[in-house]
Formats: sequence, C-alpha cells, structure tokens
Amino acid sequence: MLFYHIRLRCYVVIELKVVEFMPEFAGKLNFYVSAVNRLLRQDDDNPTIGLLICKSKDQTKVEWAFDSIQNPMGVATYQGIKVTDKLPSIEALQERIKLLEAQLEQSAGRE
Repeated sequence: MLFYHIRLRCYVVIELKVVEFMPEFAGKLNFYVSAVNRLLRQDDDNPTIGLLICKSKDQTKVEWAFDSIQNPMGVATYQGIKVTDKLPSIEALQERIKLLEAQLEQSAGRE
C-alpha cells in the first residue's frame, strides 16, 4: 500500500505479510521504497518510509536483515499495532444497533 503522510511530508510504503518475518522481505521493501523515491518523491518531500507488518518476528533476524539498508524502514507485528483500543467495544456496537432499530421503528410508526 502507498500513502502520503501530509504532516511528515513523505510517502509511506506499507507491506502486509500473513507469515512470520523473513529476511528477504527487507530487500523487497527496500526496493519499493527506492522506487517511490525515484519515481514519485519531489524535491520538497522527505525520504519515503517503509513499514513491514508481519504475523510475528525474530528481532535478531530483523536487525541483521536491515543492518546495511539506508532507507528509513521498520517492522511491526499485528499485535504491535494498537488499533483495538480505538474501536468501540462489542457492547457499545450492540447498544448502537438497538438504538438505531428503535429509531427505525419510530420512523415507521409515524408514516
């Protein structure tokens, strides 16, 4: 996936993997980041950032795989990305559905 971060003023390349981190992923992500830098990045943009999101990772493998890569890149796991605390709970969603159903019933009764 390719995004442009307005505040950072840079492109962000995100690659999702459904498997454990493998060292060859670093080279592929580096290729994508380099391609975006050469093809899309403008002079006033900051360097492109690469983010690899994997099922799991071995920190030593990650460090060795990225050791000589100069582009800004990182690796995260699904568990390392905290979005669940930003989402409503199941109970809150169920309450919202009940409220909407009640509103629909009231609307139907007025017609």
